Amino acid sequence: MEILASMGGNASWLLGYVVPFLFVLTIVVFFHELGHFWVARRAGVSIVAFSIGFGPELIGFNDRHGTRWKISAIPLGGYVKFLGDDNAASTPDRGALARMSDTDRRGSFFHKSVGARAAIVAAGPIANFILAIVIFAGLFMVVGRPVTTPQVDTVQAGSAAERAGFAPNDIIVSIDGTKVDTFGDMQRIVSTSADRPLAIEVERAGQVLTLTATPDQREIKDSFGNTHRIGVLGISRASGGADARTERFGPVDATVMATREVWFIVDRTFSYLGGVVTGRESADQLGGPIRIAQVSGQVATFGIAALLQLAAVLSVSIGLLNLFPVPLLDGGHLLFYAIEALRGRPLSDRAQEVGFRIGLALVLMLMLFATWNDILNISKS
Repeated sequence: MEILASMGGNASWLLGYVVPFLFVLTIVVFFHELGHFWVARRAGVSIVAFSIGFGPELIGFNDRHGTRWKISAIPLGGYVKFLGDDNAASTPDRGALARMSDTDRRGSFFHKSVGARAAIVAAGPIANFILAIVIFAGLFMVVGRPVTTPQVDTVQAGSAAERAGFAPNDIIVSIDGTKVDTFGDMQRIVSTSADRPLAIEVERAGQVLTLTATPDQREIKDSFGNTHRIGVLGISRASGGADARTERFGPVDATVMATREVWFIVDRTFSYLGGVVTGRESADQLGGPIRIAQVSGQVATFGIAALLQLAAVLSVSIGLLNLFPVPLLDGGHLLFYAIEALRGRPLSDRAQEVGFRIGLALVLMLMLFATWNDILNISKS
C-alpha cells in the first residue's frame, strides 16, 4: 500500500504507469508476433490464433483465413499459435500431428522444412530490430537530435579527465575507434564504460592526440529519484553555446543513424552482461515488468516522442533476449533446428521436453530475480 500511496493512489498509478507500460509493451509484442505471423503466412502455415496477452480472451475476431485475432486478459506478452501447436510456446501436439489429414499436413508448421521453421522463428526478433530502426529513424527525421560540438570547456580537479591529461578547448574526435560527432555521443559512451580504459582521440591546437582515460563510477539520482551507476570523466560543456542546435535528417541518413543506434544498444547490452559474468558489473541493474512500468510512466511525462524512444529500446532488448539459445525462447528453437539440420533428424521428443523444462525454469528464475530487483529499487527510491 505504501508503494501505491507514493505513486499518488490507485487512479493516478493506473493512468501514470500502467497505461504507458501497456502502450509500449503492446507495440513491441505486436510487431514481434507480426514477424512470426507474416513469414509463416508466406510459408503456407495455417495460423490458428494471434494473441496479444495470455489467458482468457477479452475480445477478438476471425479473419478470412480462419485466424483468431484476440486480446487476452494477461497483457504481459503474446503469441502466434500454428496448426499442430499444443500451447502458446509452440510445442508440438504429437497426437494432433499423427491424426492430421494430408491437407492439414501441408499447413502444419511442424511439417515444414527446417529452413522454413527457422525463418519463421527468427522473424520475430528480426521484426523487433526493424521496428526499433523505424522508430529511431522517424524520430531523427521528425524530432531531430540535439547537436553540440564535443568540446571540453572545463576539467574537474581530481577527475579521470585530469589524470588522463585533458585540457580546456580539447575537441573529442573518437573513443575506442568510434567517431564522436556531438558532446552527447561522448557522454553516452563514457556513461556505460565505468572503470574501463578508453582510448580517446582529441584535437588540440590543430594536432590529434590519443589520451587514455578510465571513467570513474558514480551513483547519481535522476529527477524521478532513480539511482543509476554511470561512468564519469569529469569534463563539462557550457550550455547554450552558439553551436548548440537541433538537427533533423533525411530518410537515408536517419536510417543509417537508427541502425547505428540499434547496434549501440546491442553492443552495450553484451558489454553489460559480460561485466555481470566477470563481476565488473552488478546484476542489480536488471529490471523486469515493474521497472519497465515505472520507467514507462516516468518517460511518458516527457511526451510521446520519449515514450516511442523507450519502445524502440525495449524492442531491441526483447529481440535480443529472444535470440538467446535458451529453450522456450526463439533462440532455443533455433538451436534445436540447427541441431536437426546437422543431424539430419530432430532431437527426440524426450530431449526436447527436457530442454523446454530447463528453459522454463531459467526464464522463471530470471523473471523472479528481475522482479526482486524492481521491488528493491522501488523501496529505495
